[in-house]
Amino acid sequence: MSRLIVISNRVSAPQGSQSGAQGGLAVALSAALREHRGLWFGWSGEVTDQFSGHINFQRAHGVTTATMDLEEQDVDEYYNGYANRTLWPLFHYRIDLAEYERGFAGGYQRVNERFADTVRPLLEPDDIVWIQDYHLLPLGDELRKRRCINRIGFFLHIPWPPRRLLSTLPEAVDLVTTMFAYDVVGFHTEEWLESFRDFVVHEMGAVCDGDHIRFGDRTIRAIACPIGIDAEEFAALACTPRARLTYRRMRDSSVGRDLIVGVDRLDYSKGLEERFLGYERFLNEHPEERKEVFLLQIAPPSRGSVDTYKKIRTTLEGLAGRINGAFADLDWVPIRYVNQGYARDELAGVYRAARIGLVTPLRDGMNLVAKEYVAAQDPEDPGVLILSRFAGASAQLPEALLVNPYSPEEIADAIVTALRMPRAERIDRWRSMMDNVQREDVVWWRRRFTDTLMEIDQPEDAGSTAAA
Repeated sequence: MSRLIVISNRVSAPQGSQSGAQGGLAVALSAALREHRGLWFGWSGEVTDQFSGHINFQRAHGVTTATMDLEEQDVDEYYNGYANRTLWPLFHYRIDLAEYERGFAGGYQRVNERFADTVRPLLEPDDIVWIQDYHLLPLGDELRKRRCINRIGFFLHIPWPPRRLLSTLPEAVDLVTTMFAYDVVGFHTEEWLESFRDFVVHEMGAVCDGDHIRFGDRTIRAIACPIGIDAEEFAALACTPRARLTYRRMRDSSVGRDLIVGVDRLDYSKGLEERFLGYERFLNEHPEERKEVFLLQIAPPSRGSVDTYKKIRTTLEGLAGRINGAFADLDWVPIRYVNQGYARDELAGVYRAARIGLVTPLRDGMNLVAKEYVAAQDPEDPGVLILSRFAGASAQLPEALLVNPYSPEEIADAIVTALRMPRAERIDRWRSMMDNVQREDVVWWRRRFTDTLMEIDQPEDAGSTAAA
């Protein structure tokens, strides 16, 4: 049986299923690795004075991890720079926030080379290599330059931008060319996949034949493969003692009011400002509902060293203060705004207590919070999911109340609809969504991708795509 080697930007030691506040990708990859003997390689999150390539191995909860440290300059140029100030805003359609600096691009390339140099000696000939996300787009090409003949796949966890937007990146063609070193490239939705095809055909002259795309002497398979959660495990979390305690805390603190919950990283792509404005519109237009509800927004900080994220926090704190100042009463505050993360079992209890899950990103590759909210519900009395039509999850969960997050009116109207929705309709909508969450779960996602990768004939030799 071949090993599965997962490579991602960050690696953290997997935590028990009922503890920790790991993000959706970390939880999904840990679940996949427990299913398949393997190794998870990446950056430790730590900084060293001089890069040495030293690898720290650990094993926890059935998963072996291998991590390396980076230099401060690497972090500034590769992570804070190119990944999060160039690619992240561009791929989320925010070219107004994207910064194109040669130093960022150079640092990004250098760190991908360091990833390749460090992980290459760990690879055995039959290993399946699965590289994750936008931080490591050229890593497959760097491995090929080091005579790696393994089957190598790449999965993008964020949207792929339209051709005209991606063309604003100075090195766009060169960067996308390196992706033809992979055997399989995966996206969450058909929309992102079609945007990728459009770019490689019209900007690079590639030829598409179904799932196969040929460019030069390389042919890759490009597929839509939406990520899922461990649905059964998360549903079980909602029934654990800690989740039940959290559920009771939320119900006791709500004093009979309906809870609306949002859980998001503090990021401009999550539409938090627009969400607050939509909620404010609801309060303005429906005074009879004001004291019947409250919004709990959990937004742990992320990328605090990037100026854009500092501005988001300041903006949201100002908005929350303004809304609370305008509408609060002695016995009621309309928004509880919390800047910290919580363990997954606690979140499961919060989700189960919430009458409405408000998931309204401006653009999102998938959004696993939406699926976790569904999985945590009481089958006899489920809440209602309000979901942005621009989240990848909307393609799988059409029974949610789909909204345009840029429209305060649509958000306000959806909140009213959700509050007034009869139990029978809530159950019907939830059952359809839960069926999808259970059917297309994290194991389904992993098998769909790795099975496709295993179908590829392993070449005797493979080189760089640089001459393609």
